[in-house]
Amino acid sequence: MPYPIERKLVIAVSSSALFDLSESDRVFREEGPKAYREFQEKHLDVVLEKGVAFPFIRRFLGINQRFEKEQPVEVVLLSRNSAVTGQRVFRSIKHYELDISRAAFMEGKSPYGYIPAFNASLFLSANEEDVMNAIDYGYPAGTVLPTKVIDDMTDGELRIAFDFDGVIADDESETVFRDGELTAFHQHEVEKSHIPHNPGPLADLFKKLSFMQKLEDREEEKDRDYQQGGIILC
Repeated sequence: MPYPIERKLVIAVSSSALFDLSESDRVFREEGPKAYREFQEKHLDVVLEKGVAFPFIRRFLGINQRFEKEQPVEVVLLSRNSAVTGQRVFRSIKHYELDISRAAFMEGKSPYGYIPAFNASLFLSANEEDVMNAIDYGYPAGTVLPTKVIDDMTDGELRIAFDFDGVIADDESETVFRDGELTAFHQHEVEKSHIPHNPGPLADLFKKLSFMQKLEDREEEKDRDYQQGGIILC
């Protein structure tokens, strides 16, 4: 039975988060668009180094390897970069054997408007401006911070930690705490204790990841030798 489309979990990622584009970005800033285009054309067959988001995306796509019949997850590229950069990016995707086939390369424009078009539950980007624009429009997005890339190929476990207020649930309680006294916050929590929180920007991501865990529970029921460990939420 095909995996229900409404439960399919889609994550959008920028090319600069998935791969290290710092060298070509330097060419663009120092020498301009023409030199940048020529640089990318010259280096089409040079495989890009892994970016900060690469280990997460690789492990995320590994969910489909565990559930080959359902194929419950997908990754799409949303990028400010040009089509010629897109060619190099997709050649690097092929090199690393990542199952990514859909993308939007915006030729310098911000791609955040395509988040709902791809039904993405999360947009990851190294461009903080794009992330803030996405959040302002109510789209789920996060900034990938510069750090050393460590990708242990022997480790396929996906570990995701969530905050609650303003992430899984809305920030109503946090706003009351921030704007008022502690007693006002306690009173608000008591008065609202019987009312469910409104969903936050990553509620859909959390809900769909929980479906992935249910798939693992189902597999374990069918096969007691099945080894869980694909997804850990905390």
